[in-house]
Amino acid sequence: MTRGFARAEYAARLGAAQARMDAAGLGALLLTTEPEIRYFTGFLTRFWESPSRPWFLVVPVSGLPVAVIPSIGAALMARTWIEDIRVWPAPDPADDGISLLAATLREIGGPVGVPSGPESVLRMPLASFDAVKAASGLVFTHDHGITAALRAVKSEAEIAKIAHACAIANRAFDRVPEIAREGRALGAVFRDFQRLLLEEGADLVSYIAGGAGPDGYGDVISPASDAPLARGDVLMLDTGAVWDGYFCDFDRNYAVGAASGNAALAHAQLSEAVEAGLEAARPGARACDVHAAMAAITGAGEGAGRLGHGLGMQLTEGLSLIPQDRTELLPGMVITLEPGMTTGPGTIMVAEENIVIREGGAQKLTRFAGPDLPVV
Repeated sequence: MTRGFARAEYAARLGAAQARMDAAGLGALLLTTEPEIRYFTGFLTRFWESPSRPWFLVVPVSGLPVAVIPSIGAALMARTWIEDIRVWPAPDPADDGISLLAATLREIGGPVGVPSGPESVLRMPLASFDAVKAASGLVFTHDHGITAALRAVKSEAEIAKIAHACAIANRAFDRVPEIAREGRALGAVFRDFQRLLLEEGADLVSYIAGGAGPDGYGDVISPASDAPLARGDVLMLDTGAVWDGYFCDFDRNYAVGAASGNAALAHAQLSEAVEAGLEAARPGARACDVHAAMAAITGAGEGAGRLGHGLGMQLTEGLSLIPQDRTELLPGMVITLEPGMTTGPGTIMVAEENIVIREGGAQKLTRFAGPDLPVV
């Protein structure tokens, strides 16, 4: 598997964005977040963990993007396909890129579209944003959903990276019997599972969650406790492992020592729901249709939350599988199927798999767990 993308990949993304910008009457896009900037540049670094410096990319309606970034990132950005790289010594409390960005925007022209829809954020101080708007003298507006729409439909090269991340996690899940057993602390299992993911080839384990308890667990987002696994517990591990900047996101359930009849039945029912979601996830269907197909089996109502979401450069992105989301599924969209069900007072079980929408129907990216609850 080759890391990075060919220049043609970025050129295609830029061309698609510029066609939509022209139709919307935009002169430029102003991008400030890691996935947006990486989508158009390939600029991949863990340095985004530091909030000290803002980073900017200006995408013009014609011509190549312009990076306006702290000088510490100049060498890495120069290894991407971006040629026009403008830097300042950041952080600078007096002028942290404001005048340089405003001058760049004046040169390119507006109106300037800024991602403003669901899940969008502005990664710069609001006072600086106000200052840039005033100094540029341009009209600022939303980006008409251009960035989100482009990112929602993955190229074959992107899908291959997500599939590779899924394969890494598949292998790590296969090794869970090496690390999980009765009496072992849940926290130790979590730490060892991250080790297995790294051993199998993940670049990093950006997300891990799960739980354990009789017939299920209380939620799917808690950090691990040091409570030991007990016979009859259901252990769930959920990972968002990353390879070359792209996520997988799926889970696996295990019975500790022996599976109770209730847990085994729930696991089989969740498997049935996943298969129903897979069948429903076809081009032209809507996110709410996939939700309905799975909810009909698990009995999940609107209070159950979403039963899946988009996936790609972020652990969750784009659409939600909820009754209210009427987003049309398009070939190339990568989504998760995540049905859950109540198994007892205060306990649930959740299944999760990753798929990509294809012309003839959805394609599995994960090796589906199947109906039988494995025992460790």
